This record gives sequence, structure tokens and C-alpha cells, in this order.
Amino acid sequence: MKKIALFVFNGDPMCFIHVLLNALDMKEKGCDVKIIIEGAAVKLIPEVAKTDNPQNKLWDKVKSQGLVAGVCRACSHKLGTLKAAEAQGLVLLDDMSGHPSMSGYQDNGYEIISF
Repeated sequence: MKKIALFVFNGDPMCFIHVLLNALDMKEKGCDVKIIIEGAAVKLIPEVAKTDNPQNKLWDKVKSQGLVAGVCRACSHKLGTLKAAEAQGLVLLDDMSGHPSMSGYQDNGYEIISF
């Protein structure tokens, strides 16, 4: 099974929707796919949780399918979305000086794609 880790740094909602769509597409095609939310993208966490947000249904779908590995602890703390991540039950990733480690995913056989 192909393993893909999608690291999303870009805080642009249009970029984020493509990450969600690609994760679902890859899963449907049999891949083990994980989304890791980093950098400016953590600012989208409280926004996509709002039921009136156009991305909300996709967000709920990727979460319910276990595709969101987690959120950068350091970035969500710095950008003020740590509580929103916790409220959604998202895992806070911090194995590399407070940030998620790409090498940890590589060591576990994941191909890294960054957005």
C-alpha cells in the first residue's frame, strides 16, 4: 500500500480544499494517506469547523475517515488556534522542536507532499 503524508503549510482556503480532496481521492484509490497541518494553514482550523463554511463537509469527511494526522503544536500556539484544534479533538504534533517531523513520516515509509 502506498503511503502519502500531505503537509499543508499554505493558509489559502483554495489550497486547503485541494489537500482535502486529494486526501479523499488517494484513500479511495487504496493509499494510506495522512494530512499534517502546519504553518499558516493552522489558521484555517477554526474556520473549517464552522457549519456555514463551504469546506466544512469535506473537513468533517476527512476527519471521520481518520485522514488528519494532526496539527503543529508550535504553529497553532503562535497563531492562536491551539484551543480550536483541541476542541476538535485534533492531535497536536510536536516531535521536532514543537513541530511535526517530516523525517518521522519518511522513516515510516511515507512519501512527503507539501502544499
